[in-house]
Amino acid sequence: MNLLSIGGSDPSSGAGIQSDIKTFSSFNVHGLTVITAITSQNTSNFGIVEPVSQKILEDQIESIMSDFKIDGIKIGVVYNSQIIKILNSKLRKIKIPIVVDPVIKSTTGGMLIEKSAISDFQKYIIPLATIITPNRFESRILSNTKISSKKSLQSIARKIQKMGAKNVVITGAKTNDKKISDFVLEKNEEYFMPVNKINRINHGSGCNYSAAIIFALAKNMTIKDSLRFAQQFTQNSIKNAKKTGKGIAITEIRDAINQDLEEAINKFVQIENIYKNIPECQINFVYSKQKPKSIMDILGISGRIVKSEKEAIVAGRLIYGGSKHVATALLVMNKKYPKIRSAINLKYQSDTISKIKKTKLEVAKYDRNKEPKNVKNKGSTIEWGIKKAVKNSTKMPDAIYHTGDFGKEPMIMVFAETPNDILKKILKII
Repeated sequence: MNLLSIGGSDPSSGAGIQSDIKTFSSFNVHGLTVITAITSQNTSNFGIVEPVSQKILEDQIESIMSDFKIDGIKIGVVYNSQIIKILNSKLRKIKIPIVVDPVIKSTTGGMLIEKSAISDFQKYIIPLATIITPNRFESRILSNTKISSKKSLQSIARKIQKMGAKNVVITGAKTNDKKISDFVLEKNEEYFMPVNKINRINHGSGCNYSAAIIFALAKNMTIKDSLRFAQQFTQNSIKNAKKTGKGIAITEIRDAINQDLEEAINKFVQIENIYKNIPECQINFVYSKQKPKSIMDILGISGRIVKSEKEAIVAGRLIYGGSKHVATALLVMNKKYPKIRSAINLKYQSDTISKIKKTKLEVAKYDRNKEPKNVKNKGSTIEWGIKKAVKNSTKMPDAIYHTGDFGKEPMIMVFAETPNDILKKILKII
């Protein structure tokens, strides 16, 4: 997949083109760029902005359009009327999703569009938008109306939609101490999308949000699912924000593997009575890169998911190489079944095995009593056991178990393509 970001250059890599490239890379897609303006800014101050010439803008667009199949476009900083009109002439006949992030003012204080260009933005850029994502300030500028109530919010969104945008999302439209809500106006539906409020000033979250939306749209997600996906992605980027410079923190984008595993772990520990399935050696939950070569290509918890009274608690952070035993099991499985990229270990219980069989999931086992002495001495039990279990299998096992050995705890391991698939299987068997 190829996604194109059209916007300004931010040398601090907190926002703009640089931020979009980081986002696209985290989704494992190829990011293309057309730079409209160059800024001088950092995490503390905004310096100046200088638009590119008409010739270099047109040449950038032509060079990209003539060579790549583009699956989606995000438009950020456009700065002046000349840039706006060129973009309209080049993009108005394109039949792919376009997300417009109407960047008017930088978080660090700089104006990123000339006041005289606002009317041309309304006339030539907004009609290109599959989705437009103004915040409260930007929506007021574009509609010339202040948000004072739900009714005024609806009115502003409709005004922007009448300018040509198919769908309007006013970010941060409603807020209280615990929640912040985006207001969404689709063609025939309007609704709020609330998320937990994170009280932290950051640089880059707006770019993260719009870039994640265009990825989701290009993957053929619905409007609502695209917005949910982007909202969660942005929440994570804010939570992980780091103060790398002397000023405000820059959002940090984790790769898609990290994001998917983190979300699955958060859901796993919230499963009712899940603590009853935690073995004495605790739990690890892992997810690998494509074609893993070693456990260093497999993301896992540096500690474990542990039992604390009647709760499951994550003790540790996600790092590549964070798991040895579960990652080793996954590595062996992946060699025979390359689709398998996620695994988790659970407490052995005969009831669980019965449920696995009743749900018609494929189950395999191995006997640790038959483990050769040289394997025990080398400490490669997991590798030997998984190989033994799948050696003669004709179908991909959903789970593999053993009933233990002297001083060794019995165990169940569940395998799947993704962490979310692991969760679906676990909900069937516990």
